[in-house]
Amino acid sequence: MINKEDVQAVLDLIRPSLQADGGDVKLVDVLEEGVVIVELQGACKGCPMSQLTLANGVERILKERVPGVTQVVPADMVEYVD
Repeated sequence: MINKEDVQAVLDLIRPSLQADGGDVKLVDVLEEGVVIVELQGACKGCPMSQLTLANGVERILKERVPGVTQVVPADMVEYVD
């Protein structure tokens, strides 16, 4: 099981880079399968480059620093089923 606090700590390291471009990222959830769900905010929300930012920035860094992270997906691409 991935520790949510570890994921949040890494996102806090990434955040200044996103904020420098007018964006931000918020942790929504961490699933048992290692999937991290985030919400892109500010300039990142709806930006055509947001998928690239997630894959080459946020996801890559989280995978390097938090064991067990398998994927990072935006919250608007996730469908929760009760």
